[in-house]
Amino acid sequence: MVMSSNSRFPLVVFDWDGTLMDSVPRIVSCMQKMAQQANLPVPAESAVRDIIGLSLWVALERLFDCYEKNEQQQLIAIYRELYVHTDPTPSPMFNGVIDVLTELTEQGMQLGVATGKARQGLERAWQQTNTGHFFSVSRCADEAHSKPHPQMLAQILAHTGYTAEQTVMIGDSRYDLQMAKNAGIASIGVTWGVHDHGQLNAEQPIAIMQAIEELPHLLRQAKITTA
Repeated sequence: MVMSSNSRFPLVVFDWDGTLMDSVPRIVSCMQKMAQQANLPVPAESAVRDIIGLSLWVALERLFDCYEKNEQQQLIAIYRELYVHTDPTPSPMFNGVIDVLTELTEQGMQLGVATGKARQGLERAWQQTNTGHFFSVSRCADEAHSKPHPQMLAQILAHTGYTAEQTVMIGDSRYDLQMAKNAGIASIGVTWGVHDHGQLNAEQPIAIMQAIEELPHLLRQAKITTA
């Protein structure tokens, strides 16, 4: 459903891990513990950080050369048990996120999520943080091709009725920005997640943020212009 907004980008789509939620340390910890339990070489923190944002099965292919589906399912089961029940690493929302989501909603913008999490994981995160009400649309890793394929964003556009020109993608990884580029959508990078300024800038975002509080101002600068 198209809503009224005075921004050039009335639809704002966020990545989740590393962009809104400070979950990167927990993901790294769980991936390394999963490797230990499965007697696989334990990947370096930098290697795990570099696959965050990809769907889990794609991450397993890159980290462990694991392409066999049954083996992938076994590893994913270990990982999810660690992430949901066992690993104590905290994963709070980043400071300022709730205030910014509230402000954007009050300004009439429609908010969405495109995430490498599975649907169950995103719903759990929403419940734990009481943030699901901010988002009118979302697509997850088990509902579309992995980033940087544009299918998640294409599905979000089809659901909302917005065009690519009316939409902006916010993310901390180059995969988020590549997905946006592949969908013909503008992007804004954030530097507090997995990829640094140089890696993000290589994907030609319209801006790179150092703090989430910059976002409302950036979006206000992107006014709709009329001839």
